[in-house]
Amino acid sequence: MSTVKRLRISLGTLVAVEATSASAAAAEAAVEAAFAALRQVGQRLHPHSADSDLARINSAPLQTCIAVHSSTCDLLNLARRLNTLTGGIFDPCLPSRTGRLQDIEVSTRQLFCHAPVALDFGGFAKGYAVDCAIEALTSHGCIAGLVNAGGDLRVFGARTEPVFLRGRAGELTPIELADAALAVSDVDSQGRPAEHRGYYIRGCADAPPQRYAAVVAKEAVVADALTKCVLLCPDPTAGQVLKAFGARQPFVQ
Repeated sequence: MSTVKRLRISLGTLVAVEATSASAAAAEAAVEAAFAALRQVGQRLHPHSADSDLARINSAPLQTCIAVHSSTCDLLNLARRLNTLTGGIFDPCLPSRTGRLQDIEVSTRQLFCHAPVALDFGGFAKGYAVDCAIEALTSHGCIAGLVNAGGDLRVFGARTEPVFLRGRAGELTPIELADAALAVSDVDSQGRPAEHRGYYIRGCADAPPQRYAAVVAKEAVVADALTKCVLLCPDPTAGQVLKAFGARQPFVQ
């Protein structure tokens, strides 16, 4: 067995990919496929690139059928579930336009907007990209691996990954990640891509002022999205959402 490790800039951040396979050549091919998957997701879900699904949705005339990738519909359905569980707090439609998530009608590989929307998947697209990279590694026969994209980390196979998380007072809390994903969101981070406008919030003025959240879940897209729920929702609501997805906070901030 051979393990290949590569670092590259992707999705506006430094990404590390590790792959263990039967040979170095097989691991190299898997790593290349993982980075290709990251690029594809970044292009498809970029909020401003003219050929991205999100840009086409945001610029399409109302009541017009918009053909999109099936994963875009899947992510909208995930957002809709989170929107329901959080009482409307989690909403990937930015307030720069009047439309909200409920104004988007989703079916198989197509959707309709009944009000003007400004969709931005910055709250969970990177986690989804990590999952797609992991899928590329496994489809190329890798028995273990890791993808770490600037705060979104997923590990699979017979390996564990030690991680140190920042605590409330700046202390480092160690955890071990095995066959799971970890996402961290820091409101004060200077490293967030400027094109993604942020943390979604609709009508939650009474939510506690959380600045930092870490969530462990089976999939990176879920962990990534749930950090936003922890940041924005009152503690009882955040706890219910975590339970609904079988996720947890490695420590309470």
